[in-house]
Amino acid sequence: MDSNHQSNYKLSKTEKKFLRKQVKARHTLLRHEGIETVSYATQILVVANGGLGNGVSRNQLFPVLERFGQVDALLMPPNKPYSFVRYKTVEESKKAYVTLNGKEIVDDLGQKIILYFNFVEKAQCKELGLQALPPGLMVVEEIISSEDEKMLLESVKWTEDKDNQNFQKSLKHRRVKHFGYEFHYENNNVDKDKPLPGGLPDICDSILEKWLKEGYIRYKPDQLTVNQYEPGHGIPAHIDTHSAFEDEIVSLSLGSEIVMDFKHPDGVTVPVLLPRRSLLVMTGESRYLWSHGITPRKFDTVQASKNRKSGIITSDVGDLTLNKRGVRTSFTFRKVRQTPCHCSYPLVCDSQMKESPPSFPESDKEASQLEQEYVHQVYEEIAGHFSSTRHTPWPHIVEFLKALPRGSLVADIGCGNGKYLGINKELYMIGCDRSQNLVDICRERQFQAFVCDALAIPIRSGACDACISIAVIHHFATAERRMAALQELVRLLRPGGKALIYVWAMEQEYKKKKSKYLRENRIGQVKEEEILDDASMQELLVEQMPDVDNQNSASSAPSISDSQKGGCNSRKVTNSKLPIHTNRTSFHSQDLLVPWHLKGNPGKDKPVEPFDPIGSHDPSPVFHRYYHVFCEGELEGACQTLSNVSILQSYYDQGNWCVILQKV
Repeated sequence: MDSNHQSNYKLSKTEKKFLRKQVKARHTLLRHEGIETVSYATQILVVANGGLGNGVSRNQLFPVLERFGQVDALLMPPNKPYSFVRYKTVEESKKAYVTLNGKEIVDDLGQKIILYFNFVEKAQCKELGLQALPPGLMVVEEIISSEDEKMLLESVKWTEDKDNQNFQKSLKHRRVKHFGYEFHYENNNVDKDKPLPGGLPDICDSILEKWLKEGYIRYKPDQLTVNQYEPGHGIPAHIDTHSAFEDEIVSLSLGSEIVMDFKHPDGVTVPVLLPRRSLLVMTGESRYLWSHGITPRKFDTVQASKNRKSGIITSDVGDLTLNKRGVRTSFTFRKVRQTPCHCSYPLVCDSQMKESPPSFPESDKEASQLEQEYVHQVYEEIAGHFSSTRHTPWPHIVEFLKALPRGSLVADIGCGNGKYLGINKELYMIGCDRSQNLVDICRERQFQAFVCDALAIPIRSGACDACISIAVIHHFATAERRMAALQELVRLLRPGGKALIYVWAMEQEYKKKKSKYLRENRIGQVKEEEILDDASMQELLVEQMPDVDNQNSASSAPSISDSQKGGCNSRKVTNSKLPIHTNRTSFHSQDLLVPWHLKGNPGKDKPVEPFDPIGSHDPSPVFHRYYHVFCEGELEGACQTLSNVSILQSYYDQGNWCVILQKV
C-alpha cells in the first residue's frame, strides 16, 4: 500500500495488527542479523515466523514457497524464528510477498503460525566452521539389529512393582532403572558398597561379549542405567565422576535418534547426532573433560540431506531442518572403578585434586573459612581475567543509579572492577571490595575504592543516600551471615535512603525463558558469513527435499524438567561435600561450587594455548567459587525481616533475584 493511498484510507484493526507485526519482524531481523529490510522488491525475502526456532521445518516451508516460482535457495539459520528465500526472479518474489504475507501455515506441532514477509537486499547468516568430534568420542551406527532392539526394549518392564530396588522413583520427567549399582544423579556416582541384587540383565551378556570381541569396548560393564525419554525430555549436562567409573562409558540408543550436546570447559559446544540403534563410546578427553547432556525439546535441528549420518550437526543453513523426537530408550553401560583415577586431567579429577571439595559449613567459623578459601582467595587469583569479562553494565542497575538525585553519596559494596562507579557522573560514588587486586583495578581507572569486608564496612552509619550490592550476598555461606550483610547495607543508609541488591537465582529458567547464563553457550568458532545476494547464488541451489521425520528446534515447545523450572526442591547439602556445578547448566543445589576456568598467562613462561577442537590440550587452571543461589521469594523474605525497612520493588532480572529497599 503506497503512502498517498494510505493517507486517504483508514486501516482496519486486522491491517493495523499486520503492520505492527511487519515492523516487529523488521526490528528482529536488524537486531539478530544486522540486516535492514527495503521498501522495494528484490529477489530475496525474509520470512518472519518461518524458522527452525519456532517449529517450522524445511520440508514444511519449501512447498509453500515453491508454489510462486523457482526457489534458488532457502536458508534456515539454527534456532532462529525466521528464514530467507531467494527466488529466481523479482516477479516471483513479489508474487509470494503479496500472496503469502499474513497467511497461516501449520507448524510441526500442529499449531497455526502466521508468516510475515519483507524484502532484503541480501541475507547474511553467521555460519560455524566444521568441528571435529570431541577427542575420544566414537559413534557406531547399526550396532545391533532391529530384532535385538525389539528384544531389549521388551525386556524392560516399566510396569513392574515400583518397590523393586532397580526402579528409580525420584525422577519425575523420565523413567529410569538401574542394574548392578544405582547411579546417583546428584553426584554422578555410585555407592560401591551397595550393589543391587541380580547384576546386569542376562539379555545383555551376548551383546556385550560381541562388543568386546569386536573391540568396541575394553571392559565388560557391571553397571547399567536404562532411561526412557519422551519427546520434550532431556538430561542436564554432566560428567560422570572420574573416581566412580573406568575410562569407558557407552550408551546404546533405542527407539529414536537424538542430538546430544557435548560441552568443553572453554565454552565450545558440539551437537552430535546419535542415530537409532547406534552406540556412543566415550573415552579419554570426551569422557573426562567434556560434559554431555540432552536439551529438553520436542525437535532437534539436523541435516536435511538424505545421506545424513551420525556425528556433528553442521551449521550449513542451506541444509538444516527439524526432526521430531520419538520415544528414546538408552542403555548406558559403565564399569565401576575400584582404584583411584589417574587420568590426564588432574585439575578436574576428583581422585587427583589436592583437596576434596569442602563440606557444607555448620558453624560461623567454618563458613568464614570456606569464604576465605573459596571466595576471597579465588577472586585475588582471577581478578584480571574476571575484570576482563565484566564490562557491560546491566540496564536496570544503570536505571537505578541514574534516577538518584544529583549529588547523592552512593556506596557500591562489593564493587569488583568498578564498572558501576562511573555510570552517573553527578553522584559521589565510593566502592569497596574484599579483593585487593580488584580494588587496584578500580584505582587504575581513577575510581575511589578501598578494601574491606562487607560484614564490617568502615563507613559512618546513616551516611549514604544509596547503596548497591551486586552479586555479593550470594557468596556468604550461612543464612545468618547473609542477613548480617543485609543489615550492614541498611546501617549505611540515611532515613529515606535506598539500596539495590542483586543475587544469583536458583531459577535460571523463569516464566519459560532461559537466563542469559544458560543461553550463552558458544557453539564453536565462527567462520566467514554465508552471504545470499543477487550475485552469489549459483552454488546455493536447493532442491525440494523428500518427506522425512521433522525433528528439531532448540525452542520448539520445550517440556521443562524440574531442574530447569528451578524450583527450590534442591537437595540439601548438609553433612556432605558441596557439589561442583557444571557451567551454563541449571542449578540442582542451592549451595555449590562454581568453576572458573582461568584464561591468560598462568605463569610468566607458560602461555595458555587456545582451544583446538581437533587436538587435546591441558585445560586452563580451574578455581572454584562458593555460591548460595537464592530461590524465588528468599531474598525478599530476608529483607522483610529487617528493621526500619520497606521494600519498594522485587523482581527477576536475567537469572538474578533483585530487591530495591528503602530505610524508613
